[in-house]
This record gives sequence, C-alpha cells and structure tokens, in this order.
Amino acid sequence: MIKLHTLITLFALLSTIVISNAQEGYEITVEIDGFENDTLLLGYQYADKQYIKDTVIALNGKFTFEGDEPLDCGMYLLIMPPANKYFQIIVNESDQIFSISTEASNPVNEIKIHGSDENELFYSYLKFIGEQSPKAQAFNEKLKSKKENGQDTKQLEKDLEKLNKSVSKYQLDLIEKHPNSMTASIVKTSREIDVPEFEPTDAGKRASFKYLQEHWFDNTDLSNPCLIRTSLLHNKVMSYIDKLTVQHPDSLSKSIDFIIDKAKHNEITKRHWLSTFLNRYANSKVIGMDAIYVHLVMNYYAKGETPWVDDEKLLEIVDNASKVEPLLIGKIAPEIEIPILDYKATAEMAKIEEDVHKIAVLGEKVSLHKLDSPYKVLFMWAPDCGHCKKSMPKMIDFYDKFKDKGVALYAICHQNIKNTAKCADFIIERPEMMNWINVTDPYFRSRYQTLYNVTSTPQIYILDDTNEIIMKRVGADQLEEVMNELLKRAENK
Repeated sequence: MIKLHTLITLFALLSTIVISNAQEGYEITVEIDGFENDTLLLGYQYADKQYIKDTVIALNGKFTFEGDEPLDCGMYLLIMPPANKYFQIIVNESDQIFSISTEASNPVNEIKIHGSDENELFYSYLKFIGEQSPKAQAFNEKLKSKKENGQDTKQLEKDLEKLNKSVSKYQLDLIEKHPNSMTASIVKTSREIDVPEFEPTDAGKRASFKYLQEHWFDNTDLSNPCLIRTSLLHNKVMSYIDKLTVQHPDSLSKSIDFIIDKAKHNEITKRHWLSTFLNRYANSKVIGMDAIYVHLVMNYYAKGETPWVDDEKLLEIVDNASKVEPLLIGKIAPEIEIPILDYKATAEMAKIEEDVHKIAVLGEKVSLHKLDSPYKVLFMWAPDCGHCKKSMPKMIDFYDKFKDKGVALYAICHQNIKNTAKCADFIIERPEMMNWINVTDPYFRSRYQTLYNVTSTPQIYILDDTNEIIMKRVGADQLEEVMNELLKRAENK
C-alpha cells in the first residue's frame, strides 16, 4: 500500500535499465520557454551525491548535449542556473537521442518528449502521482484534525484507502504492461513492502521487523549497475544497513555480505558497494566498527575479488587491515614487556650527561599481560603531544577515582632515546602521574609501536583480566563513563 510520504517523494525516485552496449553516442536537445539564461547544465545522480556531466550554451534557442560515447544509463538532471532548478530525464540503451521542450516556470508539468518512449512513460507517471499526492495530503490533514477533535474518521479512512488502492493498481498495471522499462523499475523498487499483520505484542513486533528485514529487497535488483546512478538505491541500501540491521559489527558484516552477494553478478555493482562500505567503515568514528573494515578487506580484497584495485594500492589496503585485525575488540591484546622509567634519575642524568644514549635510566621490565588487575588501561602518550597534555588532567582524575576499584594504568611514554628526558620532566611536573606504571622503550625493542599500530597519540585500550580488548580508542573524557558501565555490567553478571 502506498503511503503519503511515498506519494510525495516519488517525484525524486530514480531507477534502472540494462547497461548500454550501444556505440552511437548521445544527443539530447532541450528547449525551455521562459528560461533567459544562455547556459544549461547536464547533471547526474551517483548514490547520494549529484555531479555535473556537461555544460552547453544555447544555439538558436536550443541546448544540445552530445557526445561520441553513450551515456551511462540512469537518471540525469537538466539544471537551470542561476537558481539551479532542475528536472529529470531518463537515459537508457534506446533513449540516447531525443529532444525535450518545456517551460521554465513548471518544467515537469509542461514537458513534451520527442523520440523517447521511456521518458514519455516516466512523465505520464509523474503527472499521475502529482495529481494523487495533494489528494492524499488533504485526506491526511483532515484525518489528523478529526482525530484531534475526537470526531469519527471512518469515512475518511475509507476514502484514503480507496485512493491508495487506485495508486497501487496504477503502479501494478504499469509494471505489467512495461516490464522492461525504467519507469517500471522506478515504481517496482519504490513500492513499500506489504508486511502481514502480526499480533500487537513484543513478539509480533519482532516478527514484523524480521519479515521487513527479510523482504526489504524483494523488488530491487542489486546487480543492476544503473541503480547506482540513483538516490533510490543508495537510500534503500542505507536504510537496510542503518535501520534494519543491529548496529553490531557481526550483524552489519552479515548484512553487507548479503548486499554484495546480490550485487556480485555485475562487476560495476560489486565494485561500487565494496568501495562504498570499505570507505564508510575505514573512516568510521564509532568504536569497534573497524571490524567491518577488516572483514571486507580479508574476505574480498585479500582474496583477489577486487581486480579493479591496482597492486600497490591493494597491498596497502591489506597491510593496513592486517595491522588493525589483532587490535579489534574481542581480541587478546598483544603482549608487551617494557622497562620502568626512572624519571627522577633520568632527569638528573640529563643535566650532567651529554651522550643521549646514557641519559635514560630504566628499571625492570613490566609485563602488560601479567598485571594482576581485573581491568588494565593501556595508555600511550607523548610529552610533545598537544592532545596528550589536554588529556592528562582527565587521566589523573580517572585513575584517582578507579585505582581502588581494580584498575591498573600502564602508561607508555612514546619517545625515542633522544627525547626520553622529556618523558621524565613531564612526569615530574605532574606528580600525580607517579602513581601509575610509567614505562618507556627508547629503542623500541618491544615493538609496541608496531604491535599496537601507534601512528598518533594519545591512544587508550581497556583490557579485562584475561587481556581481552574490551574497549579501545576511547577519549580520556569518556574513560570514566566507560569504566563505570563496565563495572556495572560486571556486577550484574
């Protein structure tokens, strides 16, 4: 059943057609009565973004977009500067050469198509929906008003149901009569899933959600490359990922695998979704979502399923994922043994010793894994790091609150031998830090910077008593909240 918001947004929905193999090129001629600017732009939709394909200057009152190579199939935009008002046209295998005439004041309603059956069908559909949308909106406004005033709404509900059924019938008839058209694909893909009625209980709600999740792509061909050049496909896929999938790395990876499996029959669609999700989760600010990035790399890129990626870039991607994988939440943190920094002795040596290799005074090595604490906070910092300086008061306050609650703080001063004295001076200036386990590895013999992929500071990991990573890359200002939640969960087990 079509709902109000669907009727209204159908004007903006985009769709598909089989990718063109034609070689004749394209020629689209446009006349716009009342448009005074001499420049017209041809744009196109790609996922959730819009781009400019071409710009032409009017000749004898007409704008002609042409090229020797055919356009990629999809929905294109004719954009009228300076206000950039636009209307849409369909380009497919057989509709690369056609003409359009319309009026600048109302290009959609006044449009006339010559030489493109597809666009004629598309605009006849838009006009039909344009006539039905105000009716649906009026019914809904009346329904809202009557409900607010406690009035009977049965007749209005019947009238709206009748309108919805007429729209649905029109759509189904169009799909049946023009099954290979892009307009039919627009209608089919945009139709809402008809979810059976379930009991209004928690179990019924879960069943309804599961049904919607399982049938979300019933009307969508994810392997059709033309869908990429629409906002419709992007919005539908992202709704599935963001609203119909539990926001946990395992669940999200499963949903993404499902999408890629449906798209794999065409390299263009497979490439698009792999690239889209890889970039999305490589740059995710949500803690733990790097697991999805690793999943994609190890299950697709590292297995030779991305021939479009050059060897050098592929090696870089796989190498980066290989460094991130051991540090995912749920993994056992890499073991490190780093010597204690004798900050007082080091500071004194810096005053009298010119040889930097003799300044650092180090004590016994301390094993991260062997710390006997329910929780271990691994904190990597540097004395010349601005963010570290800002974080340090919060770290001091955090440890003061949690040191008696089973939390050990293993702090690594991330500096080489030339700057070890800076570590010592920094700690001496902040006496509260002396309560921590302060270690440093001026020659990086422990390889902690490689094991923990330290490319910036500060970095914070929280481990449990089995040395499993239970949280990472949390900010110092979030640490207290996170630890309180962890302790609360432990109490409730």
